Amino acid sequence: MKKIENMGSSSKVGNSSYDYSFKVLLIGDSGVGKSSLLLSFISNSNSLQDLSPTIGVDFKIKHFTIGDKRLKLTIWDTAGQERFGTVISSYYRGAHGIILVYDVTRRETFTNLVGIWAKEVGLYSTNQDCIKVLVGNKVDKESERAVSKEEGMALAQEHRCLFLECSAKTRENVQQCFKDLTLKILEVSSLREKGSVEVKRQKQKRIFETSQRGGCCSS
Repeated sequence: MKKIENMGSSSKVGNSSYDYSFKVLLIGDSGVGKSSLLLSFISNSNSLQDLSPTIGVDFKIKHFTIGDKRLKLTIWDTAGQERFGTVISSYYRGAHGIILVYDVTRRETFTNLVGIWAKEVGLYSTNQDCIKVLVGNKVDKESERAVSKEEGMALAQEHRCLFLECSAKTRENVQQCFKDLTLKILEVSSLREKGSVEVKRQKQKRIFETSQRGGCCSS
């Protein structure tokens, strides 16, 4: 089992103190708990009940390590409301991972994953190998459950997604969700290369050297 360690927010981005930078999206209907999941992952705060609804798009950055790899996740949290659809579409560009969230106590949020969100992913996602995770949130409300775990697993299998049930309120499986997603991204060579700081540095170096040679020739 690979160990995950928090690096906090003091990592020096300018000094490339991470090896990989990945873009992750949280999508799903409004009110399913996307912002709460994000806050639960990036902070130690327990004040999740006071969150206001996300307007448009917000994002947070998390630095941590898995094994010997230093990682930076930029996690985009979307409002989940149709009137922001045209705005949100641009944020699919370049995403390495997508977390599709539904509320296990509201069945319509589950059916909308297929009717709305999976279609949107297919339409706007620019990384063919993008890793997707299906997450059933609010399992702390077991007595109000309207979607069984088996249904969630079946849908995830049908759409080739990872699957987890979690609770932003109790933090159950929240860290595991982001860890599983990141490990899976690292397994895919095309995504790993796109997120590699070293690969980007080498590309920039080649571009610079090419421009320098061009400048010398033109003079």
